[in-house]
Amino acid sequence: MDVHVRLDGQRDLSGQIYRQLRAAIHDGLLRPGEPLPPTRELSRRLAVARNTVGVAYERLVAEGYADSRVGSGTYVRSAGLPTGSPETAVEPTGPGLRPRALWSSLSPWSIPPTTGPTPASHDFRVGLPDARLFPYDAWRPLIARELRLSASGSAGYGDPAGHAGLRAALARHIGLSRGVRADPDDVLVTTGTQQALDLIGRVLLEPGDRVAVEEPGYPPARLPFLAQGAQVTGVPVDDEGLVVDALPADTRAVYVTPAHQFPLGMPMSLRRRTALLGWARRHGAAVIEDDYDSEFRFGGRPVETLHSLDRDGHVIYVGSFSKVMLPSLRVGFLVAPAPLRTALRTAKYTADWHTTVPTQAALARFIDDGRLARHVRRMQHVYATRHEVVTRALTGDHGDLVELVPSAAGLHVTAFTRGPLADPDALLAQVRHARASGVAVHTLAEVAAHRSARPGLALGYGAIGAPDIEAGLLRVLSPCQDR
Repeated sequence: MDVHVRLDGQRDLSGQIYRQLRAAIHDGLLRPGEPLPPTRELSRRLAVARNTVGVAYERLVAEGYADSRVGSGTYVRSAGLPTGSPETAVEPTGPGLRPRALWSSLSPWSIPPTTGPTPASHDFRVGLPDARLFPYDAWRPLIARELRLSASGSAGYGDPAGHAGLRAALARHIGLSRGVRADPDDVLVTTGTQQALDLIGRVLLEPGDRVAVEEPGYPPARLPFLAQGAQVTGVPVDDEGLVVDALPADTRAVYVTPAHQFPLGMPMSLRRRTALLGWARRHGAAVIEDDYDSEFRFGGRPVETLHSLDRDGHVIYVGSFSKVMLPSLRVGFLVAPAPLRTALRTAKYTADWHTTVPTQAALARFIDDGRLARHVRRMQHVYATRHEVVTRALTGDHGDLVELVPSAAGLHVTAFTRGPLADPDALLAQVRHARASGVAVHTLAEVAAHRSARPGLALGYGAIGAPDIEAGLLRVLSPCQDR
């Protein structure tokens, strides 16, 4: 890698080179064992005599910052570098740049750490699929093929709406699996759900508009709207989902997770879904439906999407591949009513032009070849087994300590705590004790946007094998039974 050296004037050129290279070594920009640029090359780039660079290098060697190897070059010393620091950087003389005051009140969703530096022996974290079971052998050739096509000269900037093949594949996929009526033009590919929410806010909201979210609810969903100057209002949920009657009349958009409410886990009842759509129609509001892990269902009738029930064009359907495949793919999508298409594509172009094209193209083939459907079927069986083990343990051996919230979908369950763990402080102490013994687990309050009215646990089973679940729950709950 080229080293940037800036020369000021014509005085003490060797000293200027020496000081900047020494600072790069101190700052870790030049690491132990790395070569310094050949003197001939650096002198050419700086338009100085080769001897000028040579004097700077000799000083670095003499002071213990570098080693000269005959016939090879000059290298940063591998060990025993001098201690101390170079001259202090010049401090700005003026106030400099500052963010808008709004940003001092916002921060990324930060769940408290669950374990120390070693991996958890029992991982109950929420929102994680089992990355160990992802079909990497099937995925690698698809990505490799797209990269080869890029190398052949076919690479270029993509369509802001997304890869045409992927949009067509997504329209078929959600039509078959979730009953969402959409054609490829309705689909916009995004870099995850978070970007989808950001784009929707840019297109629909004016500063000061009100957005309603579930409470307790998914914390990151609030951030894009807050950052755009919206008023975000929490609306309570009950055992049927969002309480529609509690929506403020001036709400411009409502964000909901109807198939598997986050974090409590129950589905929104048909009666409540119908009421929400009627409310949106009367108030001219948008309903943002986050269908985040509905592919995995373990009992009962499939829950119809709000989008499939909508006849008036008020629902924007949002999904991603973070739970079905891998969070690191960062591929999501939204399905929007026709009047929003052009504005959303322009907003996507403004944000980042397009989501990475090779990944989109590979995912299109992954879906069209039937590999996604096979993977979902396989994981459906795996997660169903884990769901059964978790629910059986919580309603059986630990039933005196927890009250399970009924849930037949997704990758986590929620249980309200009772008895000695009904006290939030006692629950948090118990959870910390479990973490110290190698269990990654969170309280309900830690994963929700606002503290729940009742203390509880959010227990993910996506990243923990079925044989480890009961032992992990025993570490979480059994110590208080011994007291």
